[in-house]
Amino acid sequence: MKSHLFIFMALIIVSCAPNKSTNTQPEDNFRYNVEQFADAGVLRFRVNGWDSLDVRRKALVYCLNEAALWGRDILFDQNNRYNLAVRRTLEAIYSGYQGDTATVDYKEFIIYLKRVWFSNGIHHHYGQEKFLPAFSKEFFVDAVRSLNIKQVPVRENQSVDDFLAEIIPVIFDPQVYTKKVEQGSGVDVISSSANNYYGQGVTQSDVERFYDAKKDPHNTQPVAYGLNSRLVKQNGVLTEQVYRLGGLYSSSIEKIIYWLQEAGKYTENEEQSRVIELLVDHYRTGSLETYDDYAIAWVQDTESMVDFVNGFTESYGDALGIKASWEALVNFKDLDATAKTKIISENAQWFEDNSPVARQFRKEKVKGVSAKAITAAIIGGDCYPTTPIGINLPNSNWIRKEYGSKSVTITNITDAYDKAALGSGFIDEFVSGDYEKGLIKKYSSQTDNLHTDLHECLGHGSGKLLPGVDPDALKVYGSTIEEARADLFGLYYIPDAKMLELGLLDDAEAYKAEYYKYMMNGLMTQLARIEPGKQIEESHMRNRAMIAHWVLEKGAAEKVVELKKDPEHDKTFVKINDYEKMRALIGQLLAEIQRIKSEGDFKAAQEIVETYAVEVDRALHLEVKTRYDALGIVPYKGFVNPVYEAVRGEQGEIIDVKVSYDEGYAEQMMRYAQDYSPLPTYND
Repeated sequence: MKSHLFIFMALIIVSCAPNKSTNTQPEDNFRYNVEQFADAGVLRFRVNGWDSLDVRRKALVYCLNEAALWGRDILFDQNNRYNLAVRRTLEAIYSGYQGDTATVDYKEFIIYLKRVWFSNGIHHHYGQEKFLPAFSKEFFVDAVRSLNIKQVPVRENQSVDDFLAEIIPVIFDPQVYTKKVEQGSGVDVISSSANNYYGQGVTQSDVERFYDAKKDPHNTQPVAYGLNSRLVKQNGVLTEQVYRLGGLYSSSIEKIIYWLQEAGKYTENEEQSRVIELLVDHYRTGSLETYDDYAIAWVQDTESMVDFVNGFTESYGDALGIKASWEALVNFKDLDATAKTKIISENAQWFEDNSPVARQFRKEKVKGVSAKAITAAIIGGDCYPTTPIGINLPNSNWIRKEYGSKSVTITNITDAYDKAALGSGFIDEFVSGDYEKGLIKKYSSQTDNLHTDLHECLGHGSGKLLPGVDPDALKVYGSTIEEARADLFGLYYIPDAKMLELGLLDDAEAYKAEYYKYMMNGLMTQLARIEPGKQIEESHMRNRAMIAHWVLEKGAAEKVVELKKDPEHDKTFVKINDYEKMRALIGQLLAEIQRIKSEGDFKAAQEIVETYAVEVDRALHLEVKTRYDALGIVPYKGFVNPVYEAVRGEQGEIIDVKVSYDEGYAEQMMRYAQDYSPLPTYND
């Protein structure tokens, strides 16, 4: 996994209100809550400040938005080779079903379809396991057979019966494509993973040998080998199918290129134009050298109001952290909120110099750290419908060292979470005492945003690898270690007097809200996201569990942190008895995690992750899920996008862009399937 990661999918622990509270809205009656199903809730976000943009910037955002929507099919196919076939079959049934819609089978069919949309495929977007439908096979078979043959995504010369024989195990059999990303110890994580980054018959040892052979230990500016390709065996020989124009995913990439070029007509400056030109060249050729040139130009463009991410960026979906999923985000600066993030970036060297990390693992000079707060205009690919609240890019270690990084906090997304959370009852249920509840209610929003800023802007940008250390040395544990490193950096500094000196916090007690929430989340409440009997699989969840359980254990003798049972209500709560000692433990762990990262110590990474981050206390897990269910809270949130309409002049130029927020979840998903789905169903 790359050493600097894009998505900080922090749990917003003040969770979305249940259905009974969805009428609770701000004074302007903007409806943030859309709907809820299974373990997911769908929200809206408002594009704050849209009317303040001039026409040229609105037109630029519109074109970049279009480019952000045309890659949706790519992600579905990357997640599993049958995802497009499954999705298109379900959508055909949904659009043409003539049967009784009041039956249990049909209602469960709707839930399953919405889950497939939400997770961009048949595997849970966070837990990685395949989720199974609750409707019957008979219902599915009858529904497919009732369709016109043109609506069924059969292969060439394939009958409907043959199609059903092929697709039914994919949907219904729990032993087929069981887990999208396998990270278990002692298994072949490539052949056991259900994603589509590797062809059939490719093994973990194949992948490691193939890419190790490409690496030159003396090259100080290596490309990210394998980032934008599928590795397959052709006649027994390993070959890369590159994502590019004329290559794999060409029909989607062609559309993305078109809209990037349209965006080029409305750019703000030469730097922004250069960024788009280099990205287009990368899409045309698949060149990873050009991708690095694009990343350098992108990180150096700090003046543009409008910004975007578009491409094969993050490698969470690959157990070895080599292959990248397609994602997109279009945004513009939140000028008021950017002031605090700018303060953090301007003081990056102070934070690096005062870190508890050993000197040999720190950067002597921090370069090019820029930070801003942004308003998301649209989310796409692996950012849709679940999206980050913070960004730090690029991932390349040498680019970060030589040119710096760009870090953002997405203010309108965090605002949407906060507004949608009104009346959930979460704090009263899971927070132990009035003092802690008061801290969280008073400071939570402030400390959440600050921790995100510190995580993204400084945490990922801190420290360095020792000379000759392979960036991929930690392999399957790399993502967890990297996210822990960034989290720990933020946690260590939130209590520091520097926060008050810089005006980032206004009370020395405020940090306690973040400490309490983090421990409660890592030890308890994130367990609501895990299916009964499962281990912790997702890297961000492993990171939080690892930190929380390590601190709990190392501070046990002095009772720094405890899990205490309330005998009256038979409920477990977190109790922090010494916040200062907890900070000291955070510093110790940060120093060790940075050492592991800097030295590429695989065995130490494996030991700390497997010891503290994987196993689940079954009794506590059951208790947490029961308490969540009683509140009607769902643990996952995603978004529908706003709808943009371009108004064009006589010459076809964009003279205005209108935005609306009334499109429903299913309505949007079906429109995207109709208007932005150019890939063939099978991309074997």
